[in-house]
Amino acid sequence: MPKLVKLYIQQVAIGFGLSAIFTVILLYFNVANLQRLLLGSTDGLLGLFLVFFFNGLIFAGAQFAIRIMRMGHEDDDDDDDHRGPPVHVDRRLVPIRIPQRSMR
Repeated sequence: MPKLVKLYIQQVAIGFGLSAIFTVILLYFNVANLQRLLLGSTDGLLGLFLVFFFNGLIFAGAQFAIRIMRMGHEDDDDDDDHRGPPVHVDRRLVPIRIPQRSMR
């Protein structure tokens, strides 16, 4: 299996694990009276699954995106630029005259 597919599966598992923890925290602290709504209804288990699933999609996507964006920085060392010697710029401010036409 390619490394990228393994990485994706790993990050999706982490994202859905975070979603499970987040869903339990939502129910435990009864955010927006969600506990009574989900556990007190006949369709509450479906709602609970949907909260878990959609949060899992969001967390998995964010987890994978963060991991991919950090891959380039693992062995990136900005100290050894091979662009040549530094260019010294004269930073003195020198006024220049800009001709202006008359409005008449």
